[in-house]
Amino acid sequence: MYVDGFNVYYGARGLCGRGTPGWRWLDLRGLAAGLAGRRSNWPGARVERVVYCTARIDGAANPSGYADQDVYLKALLAAGSVDHIEYGTYVARVKTAPLAVKDARGRPQLVGPSWPVMVQDGHGGQLTDAVFMVSHASREEKGSDVNVAAHLLLDVLGGRVDGAMIISNDSDLRLPVEQARLRVPVGVVNPSRNYLAGDLRGSPDTGAGRHWWARLTTHDLTSHQLPDPAGRYRRPAGW
Repeated sequence: MYVDGFNVYYGARGLCGRGTPGWRWLDLRGLAAGLAGRRSNWPGARVERVVYCTARIDGAANPSGYADQDVYLKALLAAGSVDHIEYGTYVARVKTAPLAVKDARGRPQLVGPSWPVMVQDGHGGQLTDAVFMVSHASREEKGSDVNVAAHLLLDVLGGRVDGAMIISNDSDLRLPVEQARLRVPVGVVNPSRNYLAGDLRGSPDTGAGRHWWARLTTHDLTSHQLPDPAGRYRRPAGW
């Protein structure tokens, strides 16, 4: 199984609620076994390898979050819940973008001048097409999608796995997932409430066949938790 850590975290938070305990201490190997075990077209499937792709958050900006994440990463290894953790980078920067709100379908709609905030040119004429620009703090993870793709293709092309499960809803994985499907059965698990990314869809019979798609549920998350303690690492308060 190949896991995009931040994609799963934010998807799970949307499913369970940010302030709700009982889902963050996630047992990834147990989750993988549960998901694979439900597939009638994967009889007798065993989870041989779990690769977790993530990034360490900024300890200076969020020391408590950094400490909690560090405990979880160590617990995953101590419990044998993952075989390998691949780290990307966590980037904090200031970005500038047009001011926008969501439309009825959740897409960005630019905010223009309207009463009581109006914009005039040098002659006092109204500028109805002016765009308001704002700067904002941006904190984002970089590299997890590339790392998922690299490990997936290395294992598939190297004949290390007979099937692959990917937990992500990142459309950037389209090409590696398509190539993997030509060679082995592939399961794609959407960890969020959002629709499955169109680029991750396909036909169950393409290439090697026996492909499938699923969506994580709250029960999937809360019913597959690491032991507490996991080795010598205890679940952080509120988790």
